[in-house]
Amino acid sequence: MNLDFRNTNALWCSVAAETLARAGVRHAVISPGSRNTPLTLALVAHPDIETIPVLDERSAGFFGLGLAKRTGVPVILLCTSGSAGAHYLPALIEAKESGVPLIAITADRPPELRDCASGQTVDQQKLFGGYVGFFHELAVPEARVELLQYLRQTLRHAVERARSGGPVHLNAPFRDPLVPVVDGTAQGLAAAVDWARFFALPPIPPQAHPREQMFDRDFAAAPGVIVCGAGWGEEVETVFWAERLGWPILADALSPLRFRGAGGRAVIAAYDAILRDPRAAQALRPKSVLILGEIPTSKPLRAWLTQADADTIQIGRTVENRDGRHGRTLRIAVGAATVNRWTLPHGVTPQPEWLAAWTRAEAAAQAVLAGAGDLTGFEGGFTRALARTLRRGQALFVASSMPVRDLESFAPARGDGPAVYANRGANGIDGTLSTALGLAHGGVPTVLLTGDLAFLHDTNGLLSAAKLQGSLTVVLINNAGGGIFGHLPIAGFNPPFEEYWATPQRVDFARLCTAYGVPHEGVGSAVDLATRLEALVGVPGLRVLEVRTDRARDVEMRRDVLARAATAVGEAFG
Repeated sequence: MNLDFRNTNALWCSVAAETLARAGVRHAVISPGSRNTPLTLALVAHPDIETIPVLDERSAGFFGLGLAKRTGVPVILLCTSGSAGAHYLPALIEAKESGVPLIAITADRPPELRDCASGQTVDQQKLFGGYVGFFHELAVPEARVELLQYLRQTLRHAVERARSGGPVHLNAPFRDPLVPVVDGTAQGLAAAVDWARFFALPPIPPQAHPREQMFDRDFAAAPGVIVCGAGWGEEVETVFWAERLGWPILADALSPLRFRGAGGRAVIAAYDAILRDPRAAQALRPKSVLILGEIPTSKPLRAWLTQADADTIQIGRTVENRDGRHGRTLRIAVGAATVNRWTLPHGVTPQPEWLAAWTRAEAAAQAVLAGAGDLTGFEGGFTRALARTLRRGQALFVASSMPVRDLESFAPARGDGPAVYANRGANGIDGTLSTALGLAHGGVPTVLLTGDLAFLHDTNGLLSAAKLQGSLTVVLINNAGGGIFGHLPIAGFNPPFEEYWATPQRVDFARLCTAYGVPHEGVGSAVDLATRLEALVGVPGLRVLEVRTDRARDVEMRRDVLARAATAVGEAFG
């Protein structure tokens, strides 16, 4: 126990740090400032909480997001008063939409210094609106036992709310003195309180769900599919269900099943290409759908599920509506560990011909997709090479826009691949590099697959490179603009398209990296990329591998490859 009795703020904040640590918090990302001084000192002094200083609050928010994604444990974000906290908003939006536990603590002036033109003071009440699941303004610190008990309870509740899936916001006002000068206001409590008993609280209980059986026999007996998306962390039991039911698993690239599942014939990776063929889409239409986690990005998959209008059960960690198709969906909010204890209906007979049809389609599509790496300068080929190279014990963070879509379209199923992460709650490119740095910090060797615009959108993240305790290799796909927009109808409207949608850029990334002291090298082919990844993944620090591609040519190549894969599937159903 590390309590500081030098003054009221010091005691208050050391009790806060001890409470957070005992509630399981292990990381705090702190941006510099004056008003947050007491809490910064307390968190830095606590032996069980690692503190990481990050200059820019926007980058800090995403760095904390990456840490929380990796650990699943609430991460503290701490900043000073004024406009500083506003820069957390993009990260908190992503945390809310993807259910990541963050606790944003914004230091503030006390009430008597508000609304009177006091410096660095804005209205911080409910600063983040509906993007946090819980907001509370802490009391101004007082050296009274009943107020310290209130602080203890409030912070434990904040951790519980964050653990339930999403961010919370605590506004923390402080009066001077902000530094721990001895003033006699708190020393009397050192011996007056049984501090061991004060902190001897029951552990925060895990969430439970009373349900014992996943679904009824009629649902299980129909031809069905299991769609595994982001947010589903257990894979072995899912494979077992599929074998019992005779259902295929349509595994998104963000689901552990794509890279770390059984790698068997039940896992379908090429559904995006398969469902582009009308014959296959009709022949494989399900009557029951089980969705684990989020619905994948693939537009063909989403359209096919909508048209099927099948009885659907979606399982996720939050109670929020996560079915943008507005289908006939029952949502069950529960964690994967609980679901794994549920039983399946008795007497269900697998349907081998149903699974065989899916397997035939997968083989036909993969025969075409396997050649993507042989196409010179094709982004999908680089992505497939990366997906085949990384292995268990490593992590892949993939940016939004084309990288995550290429990973979904071109990464094959395997059983010994990396853990995969992405910011797909809000689907934005905000904070991509900073999130990857947070994910890699203290974790396994990590690779970031990103486009040039997502990288440029977060170049402030490079300031955190020196703080990284781990290995992050950035694979930067540089097509001099926004490649995803070339797949939209607006692409045919020039001249405004190129300037306002494609957003061309001419940045010299080698020089940019040099300015931050980050190693950079160019990579010319998919084979070269695999070779460099084998050599560099795991090397401490941050480095950038830049792949240059032709944006317009790549759009045509991607359409051609996916069309040929769909044609091959259609012929298999001839």
